[in-house]
Amino acid sequence: MDIKRVRDDFPILKRTDKGKQLVYLDNAATSQKPQVVINSITDFYEKHNANIHRGAHKLSREASEMYERAHDKVAKFLGAKGREEIIFTRNTTESINLVAQTLNLKEGDEIITTEMEHHSNLVPWMMLKKKLGIKIKYVPVDEEGEIKASDFEKLITPKTKVITCNHVSNFLGTINPVKNIGKIAAKHKIIFIVDGAQSAPHMPVNVKDIGCDFFACSSHKMCGPTGIGVLYGKKELLEKMEPYMGGGGMIHEVSFDEFTTHTLPWKFEAGTPNIADGYAFGTAVDYLSRTGMKTIWNHEQELTKYALEQLSKIKGINIYGPKDWRKRAGVIAFNIDGINPHDIATLLDEKYNIAVRSGHHCVMPLHVKFGQIGSVRASFYLYNTKEEVDLMIKGLNEIVQVFG
Repeated sequence: MDIKRVRDDFPILKRTDKGKQLVYLDNAATSQKPQVVINSITDFYEKHNANIHRGAHKLSREASEMYERAHDKVAKFLGAKGREEIIFTRNTTESINLVAQTLNLKEGDEIITTEMEHHSNLVPWMMLKKKLGIKIKYVPVDEEGEIKASDFEKLITPKTKVITCNHVSNFLGTINPVKNIGKIAAKHKIIFIVDGAQSAPHMPVNVKDIGCDFFACSSHKMCGPTGIGVLYGKKELLEKMEPYMGGGGMIHEVSFDEFTTHTLPWKFEAGTPNIADGYAFGTAVDYLSRTGMKTIWNHEQELTKYALEQLSKIKGINIYGPKDWRKRAGVIAFNIDGINPHDIATLLDEKYNIAVRSGHHCVMPLHVKFGQIGSVRASFYLYNTKEEVDLMIKGLNEIVQVFG
């Protein structure tokens, strides 16, 4: 990959502060946007702005086609059958909530998830536990930050209705065996949901190969704008599910007594959608596809291997997640003995213009299990370099000396 060409595509990477160029290592929270994505938002509002599926005039037809094509691009990117299996939401959180609220679960039904889930894949099920009386079971995370597919099978009972887990942990970087988990779920005829927020932006993903029933991810983590999320769902399941919201756009006919729903995916996209950002998301998918997901993944694996090697040399450091770089994505969370993680992140930002995240990363229960209030997290993407890793290492070593 021509890393200089890639970096030139992202205008924010030229930003400096006190003479130091920005080093952006918070990609697990959100990614930066290439100029083509930024331009596509402007292009929509300057030349095509209109509501979709609501007018016969030229602007409305153009906007509708642009928004629909974005669904087609995402369907191809994820390996779905077509646009009818791709629902645009606001984010991964809304996608998971949509499924949780429309699966028609009942009191006594059981959900199996893991201890490493983002709050987005915990709280929706906890809300159903409080509201309906469902039961949640957790597959444990071992000291290496890994889970075993076989542990899911141990927890299955006749009451198990859903298995859900992340593809890649946003805290540990662990790549979970979702294909094997999917086989277990299919064998027992259990719904399988994958949180792909940290996998779809970074590695080749094919939902049919994974064998999941639902897959959720977010545009803003994959070079696209905020405010657009994706829910992939198998067509036959989506057709049986009731709408998540009611209103304009999701109906076929309405009388004073009843209504019938629109076809997929519009059945689940009530109201005026985020048209411009949906269109720009299609542009982001084009950008990633042109660059090549295998190319991006290989680049990030090299960075992860290098960063783990260099970080391990720092005095007093504790790195969370698998020690083997081949078992993890480009997400590295760590603590340094005697130094608050927020102090580390603040100093890296103020003194070195290096952006990392500190806190519990919306994975509070697992931090508590590990006996930590939080951690520092560096996360990589296609535009990051080994030189930026070196700058972070230099900054961390100087911080250790100051607190020494």
